[in-house]
Amino acid sequence: MGKQKKGTKQNRFRTILKALKMELREHRSSFLVYFVLRILVIVMLVLQILNRNYENAFLCILTLILLIMPSLVQVTFKIELPSALEITILIFIFAAEILGEIQEFYLAFPFWDTVLHTLNGFLAAAIGFSMVDLLNRSDRLKFELSPLFMAIVAFCFSMTIGVVWEFFEFGMDQILGFDMQKDTVIQTIRSVSLHPEGRNSVVVLDGIRSVTVNGQELGLGGYLDIGLIDTMKDLIVNFIGAVVFSCIGFVYVKNRGKGRLVRGFVPSRKKAERDFLRIAQETEAQTKVRTQARKEEWTEVRTEEKTAGERVENRMENRMENREENGGKTE
Repeated sequence: MGKQKKGTKQNRFRTILKALKMELREHRSSFLVYFVLRILVIVMLVLQILNRNYENAFLCILTLILLIMPSLVQVTFKIELPSALEITILIFIFAAEILGEIQEFYLAFPFWDTVLHTLNGFLAAAIGFSMVDLLNRSDRLKFELSPLFMAIVAFCFSMTIGVVWEFFEFGMDQILGFDMQKDTVIQTIRSVSLHPEGRNSVVVLDGIRSVTVNGQELGLGGYLDIGLIDTMKDLIVNFIGAVVFSCIGFVYVKNRGKGRLVRGFVPSRKKAERDFLRIAQETEAQTKVRTQARKEEWTEVRTEEKTAGERVENRMENRMENREENGGKTE
């Protein structure tokens, strides 16, 4: 029973791999981008292992897995991602993990994190919009939403993803001691906590140029904000990306698919001839049938050979018996 389950899982895994290979090669443009990025990540992985930087090596392995996810989603959920959306997702993953984390673009280019969060808001809104749009066009579900409501859902979905990500960054910083919520140097503090009489009145400290902590000068040229401004900037640019796509999506649904820009970012249901998982399953089933037929043919041949051999043996035995009987009569 255990071997049978193991064999079934192996067959399932083999079928998904075949479907993934077909999916990856469906669009030349996205496959080319995937292939180039994968080569770059593998080269980076080798370099990180040689440098014994195993944390970055883990990020490279994670990136390789993430690069397959768009194709895996298409195969599993039977949806078609437009090439523009798929390429954008692949570049986003590479820019965030390899360039941002390993190559330290987050530090070298202050705008890098802002650009990625804006793009994240745009993509998350596209995904949320697509989910509702697919339900709207489903034949199985009686589900129909107005263009305005679809835009609102897309916006809310994008903002939820952005907030959850900030929760994740905060958790990683607090629990594991990371610094995902980047700090900001500021020269002005406004706080009621600084009021000498403890009253609810804002006290402003302006023109801060130096800060000393435990007798040590930080040398940053100002006060160090611990992640709040970075978090709010991320949410603001996420908001901008979400609003932009929600507005474009609203116009797209209103005109039902006439907008080229949105069409390049809105997934659709796969057609039967592009359902590679089904094709792979059918191919696997046909292969099993052929294999079974060959086994049966081979079994029949072996049976016939065995039967023929038994007949020959019987004939030989009969001849020997006849000879013995004839010899006995002669005597």
